[in-house]
Amino acid sequence: MSRDLLYEDAVRLIKDLISVPSFSRSEDGTAAVLVNFLEQKGISTQRHLNNIWAVNRYFDPSKPSILLNSHHDTVKPNPQYTNDPFSPIVNDGKLFGLGSNDAGGCLVSLIATFLHFYSHNGLAYNLVLAASAEEEVSGYNGIEALLKEARFREVTHNAFNPDVTTGSCAIVGEPTLMNLAIVEKGLMVLDCVANGKAGHAAREEGENAIYKAITAIDWFRTYRFEKVSEWLGPVKMSVTVVETENKAHNMVPAICRFVVDVRIIESYSHEEVLAIIRKHVDCEVTPRSMRMRATAISQAHPLVRAGIALGGACYGSPTSSDKALLPVPTLKYGPGDSARSHTADEFIFLEEIRNGIDRYIETLEAVL
Repeated sequence: MSRDLLYEDAVRLIKDLISVPSFSRSEDGTAAVLVNFLEQKGISTQRHLNNIWAVNRYFDPSKPSILLNSHHDTVKPNPQYTNDPFSPIVNDGKLFGLGSNDAGGCLVSLIATFLHFYSHNGLAYNLVLAASAEEEVSGYNGIEALLKEARFREVTHNAFNPDVTTGSCAIVGEPTLMNLAIVEKGLMVLDCVANGKAGHAAREEGENAIYKAITAIDWFRTYRFEKVSEWLGPVKMSVTVVETENKAHNMVPAICRFVVDVRIIESYSHEEVLAIIRKHVDCEVTPRSMRMRATAISQAHPLVRAGIALGGACYGSPTSSDKALLPVPTLKYGPGDSARSHTADEFIFLEEIRNGIDRYIETLEAVL
């Protein structure tokens, strides 16, 4: 199939995807669109929950695999939309619609790339396509569930099983302006509780939990971790929510709760950062999850070298993605601009989709 036909199919597909609401955890409609599209192309397609996947025609268990992954869920539309978020409008070379930039353009470009190579025999790697769900909420029923699913592991011969070394790798399609996000910050959200003692505000009673929380919050604001990443800079900690259960103005609060968003660089594990925090603050600190790890892929990796040769610049991404959940070297790489994600009247340039298809194909040609 020619590049022009691949592009035309990709544009039709992204318009169909935009037209169907696909909020995280409610992606049934777009899952059906993707299955229908791939099966019309003669590709045997599998579905686990709302994750859609397929392998190339000449899959060879003796070879490593490259996972081509992007997501088809979206956030809810920004209230400042002036367009219908579910109407794929083309104006002045821009395709408007919810999920067009994040990450519809990446997804349809990767699907076009998979179609291009699908029937090629004698490739150095197998290709596995995965259109995943729940990425926007880091959900448990997205790519993580797919990687653990028995049928997926059986068909892919455990290519992406963390307990098996296969030499496999992945491209995660996210809008990077076709630059190479080789390092990505991890995320750890902390629920913190400062405990005091209730008392009457008019008397010298109690121990004010807010004041204890303020001391801890000031530590989060000012502390600097020793290690700094070449690509990501320092660990970043931000207190984002503060609350007490108090409703009375004249009661010293016994409990003050606050939430900390911690963005972790590749030089630290979640456990190391958590231990340092607990050593310094006088409050209870409970992580909600330890799943979203910082990740890195070497600049010497064949995928990265191929992307550099095509003009892509390496950088460190401050935002998290499904890259954090993949147990193989993973390059985050795709058409579109991260700055447009989740904005009102989201759009992607049609030329970015065409260029994305070309760059993905040329990157893989250098490796396959």
